[in-house]
Amino acid sequence: MGRLFSAPCGHSPTVRLVELVSLGYRTDLALLKAGGSEIEDRGDHYVVRSPHNPTHWWGNFLLLAETPPPEGAGVWLDRFAAAFPNAAHVALGFDTTSAGPGEIVWFSDRGFKAESMSVMTATDLVEPTHKGEAECRQLGSEEDWKQSVELGMACSGPHFEERSHRLYLEAKMRTQRQLVEGGLGAWFGAFVNGRLASQMGLFSAGDGLARFQSVETHPELRRRGLARSLLLHAGHYGLDEMGARTLVIVADPEYFAIDLYRTVGFVVTEVQLQVERSPASSLGPRLE
Repeated sequence: MGRLFSAPCGHSPTVRLVELVSLGYRTDLALLKAGGSEIEDRGDHYVVRSPHNPTHWWGNFLLLAETPPPEGAGVWLDRFAAAFPNAAHVALGFDTTSAGPGEIVWFSDRGFKAESMSVMTATDLVEPTHKGEAECRQLGSEEDWKQSVELGMACSGPHFEERSHRLYLEAKMRTQRQLVEGGLGAWFGAFVNGRLASQMGLFSAGDGLARFQSVETHPELRRRGLARSLLLHAGHYGLDEMGARTLVIVADPEYFAIDLYRTVGFVVTEVQLQVERSPASSLGPRLE
């Protein structure tokens, strides 16, 4: 299992993300930190806070050095509550690369959603025989970013409370723009007749890594090859323009998009284990 380390007594903790064994969480935390999130090293776990977007569940969570035994699992709920006294959600990640939900049944037995996500990597890309017909380019104008929020709303589904989710997406968009304007990468869109149909971000996470963010396509325009075209467009930018050696993407193994990622050259290299409990107000099952 991974281990996190605190600074010596009397010194402020130093975030040394390279010590994380999980490639998924290492790139997650690198981008969160670049976007203004606060990361506090407490020795056996990290506290990750995003004051600029408090309803971002996976911007406000604890990352544990290992999966706890059943007799010690409940302690982490108390620690989460102490770190986030005003949070309606609970989110815990585990710095492991191979453990599955079976190691955290204590949480799933108590109503938590336990997930073992697939961390996929690619060092080269495979060109498909067919690409979707769209204009693939970086987002730049105010209108582009406005469309980005609207596309996020369209992809969210009816289970999200509209006003709260829009505020979340607007705060998320501001962070994305900050990363772009800081020169850490770009946000890409596939446009059909001037309408943003698919989008994703790609940002440097250090050590030759570039991490994809928020791959989504409008429900009415799926299965047309738009995301595949945009994934290749962004991926080539990462490898050729950003100088990345490895592209990283995290996928739900039960969702069809994982097959899309495989067609362009991504392979599963490890898992990313996490548990979450959504707010009682039912803002939705997951805010990435």
